[in-house]
Amino acid sequence: MSVIKENLEEIRLKIKRAAEKSGRKPEDIMLLGVTKTVDCERIQELADLGVKELGENRVQELMTKIDVIKGGVNWHLIGSLQTNKVKYIIGRVKLIHSVDSIHLAEEISRRSVKAGLATDILLEVNAAGEESKHGFSPAEIYGVVDKLREFDGIRVKGLMTVAPYDENPDNNRVYFKKMRELFIDIKAKNRNNIDMSFLSMGMTNDYEAAIEEGANIVRIGTGIFGERNYN
Repeated sequence: MSVIKENLEEIRLKIKRAAEKSGRKPEDIMLLGVTKTVDCERIQELADLGVKELGENRVQELMTKIDVIKGGVNWHLIGSLQTNKVKYIIGRVKLIHSVDSIHLAEEISRRSVKAGLATDILLEVNAAGEESKHGFSPAEIYGVVDKLREFDGIRVKGLMTVAPYDENPDNNRVYFKKMRELFIDIKAKNRNNIDMSFLSMGMTNDYEAAIEEGANIVRIGTGIFGERNYN
């Protein structure tokens, strides 16, 4: 058995357990395979093992892989996105997870309208208030949602956060709970153009805790492919 297959089986088992613990089914949770720095041969192996949702951090790297990987995969942009790179991914990705400013949302909307389509996005929330992280503060997210519901070229499909790295994943539950509360509260307001379908949170070190607290997308790279060289 290959390392990727072995790792994937373990992850799927843990997702199943965490989903059931939160009163959901494993199929309610999207496993997003994070492919940053991973070569196309190993990405294709993952796709062949049934992981069809793939996430890339950088636009330039995404564009080198998007037409190479076969098997009906869907690509997600999960890393920081500069406005001058938006034009390359409109109509090419299923979901942009990392919308962290009104300015970026405006550019995505403008480019999408020009292309005659609407782009699905998640709003990135800096739940822990880390200076090194991008994202809206929890306090300002309601005002952001009010502004974005008027944008024709985007559809807000949920929220995303990157929790602090912590060797004890239980320490991140406070942030995951805060995100779930925001998610539920915004969903309850039933605003036009705001469809709270996805709560993207949890990575290799804390995805089980994230699922137990309400995540329905987890972003896993190292857990699948092993440690990577990011230089």
